[in-house]
Amino acid sequence: MLFYTENVLKFAFSMETTDIDVEFPISDNKLRFAILGVPFDGTASYKPGARFGPRSIREASYNFEGYNLILDKNISAEVYDFGDLEVVHGNFNKTCSKLKTTISEILAMEMVPLTIGGDHSISYCVLKAIDESHGFEMDDITIIHFDAHMDLRDLYIGEKYSHATVMHRISDLNPKEIIQIGIRSASMNEASFSSKQNIKTFKSCDVDENIGEIIELIEKIHGPIYLSFDIDVLDPAYAPSVGTPSSCGLTPKQVEKLIYSFKGKEIVGFDMVEVSSTQIGDITSLNAAKIIYDILSLQ
Repeated sequence: MLFYTENVLKFAFSMETTDIDVEFPISDNKLRFAILGVPFDGTASYKPGARFGPRSIREASYNFEGYNLILDKNISAEVYDFGDLEVVHGNFNKTCSKLKTTISEILAMEMVPLTIGGDHSISYCVLKAIDESHGFEMDDITIIHFDAHMDLRDLYIGEKYSHATVMHRISDLNPKEIIQIGIRSASMNEASFSSKQNIKTFKSCDVDENIGEIIELIEKIHGPIYLSFDIDVLDPAYAPSVGTPSSCGLTPKQVEKLIYSFKGKEIVGFDMVEVSSTQIGDITSLNAAKIIYDILSLQ
C-alpha cells in the first residue's frame, strides 16, 4: 500500500496490489495505471457529496466487460487500485499535501495516476506532484480540461484553492497549453484571463457544430497529455448528480467520440471529478465509469 491510503472496493479490471511485490520501476515498457480515490469535497460551494464519487464510480465499473466492443479490443493495460486517500475533511492544504506525496510515490513506480474525486480542487495537487517529479517538465504537458465551467477564478469566496479556481492554479504551473472543452459558464474576468493566457476554449455549442475540428486538434497534439474531466461537462440529463450542474451540456456519445481521439497519445495522468452520487445504478456514476473504461481501453 502507498502512504495515506486505505483499502476499499476496487475498480473493475484491477489487479491485486499484492501483485506489485516486484521491484518498481521495472523496464518492460508495459503501461500501468494506478487508481486512487480522493473522497474530498471540502471546497464544494453548491451541492456537496463528491466525497462519495470514488465508491459510486467503482460500483458502476462492474457493469462493463473486459472486451470493448466498439474498439474491438480487450483492456491490455495493467490496472492497480490502491484504494482511497485518507483525506482530512474540510482541510484542503493537509489533504493536498497527502495527495501530492501519494502521487509522487505512484510516479516513482512509473505508473500513470488515475485519480477519482472528489471535487475539482484535487486536480491541482495531482499536477503539482507531476510538476515536482523528475520524470516530467510541465512546459511539455498539454492539459485537456472537460468541464461546463472555466474554473479560472483567481479567488473564490476569498479562497485561492477551490473547485472554481483550479484551472487558474494549474495555469500558474505554466503547462505547454490548456485546452478547455464543453464550456458554457464563466465570469467576465475568467473569459478575460482565458484570452490573455491564450487558452483554447471550445464551448458546448462548438462541440455541437465542429466536433470534427476538435478531434483534429487533439490528434495533432505531440507530447504528454494530462486529462482533467469534470463530469458536469455532460448535460444534467446524463449527469444530474454533480456539484455544480449546468444545462445544455454534451452528450455521452459526443464525449465518447472525443475520448477515442486520444488513441495512441501519451497520457501522463487523468482525473474524474465532481460525481456526487450515492445510489447504485445512478446515471452519473455509470457515465463517469464509462469514460474511465474507455480511457483504459484505448491503451
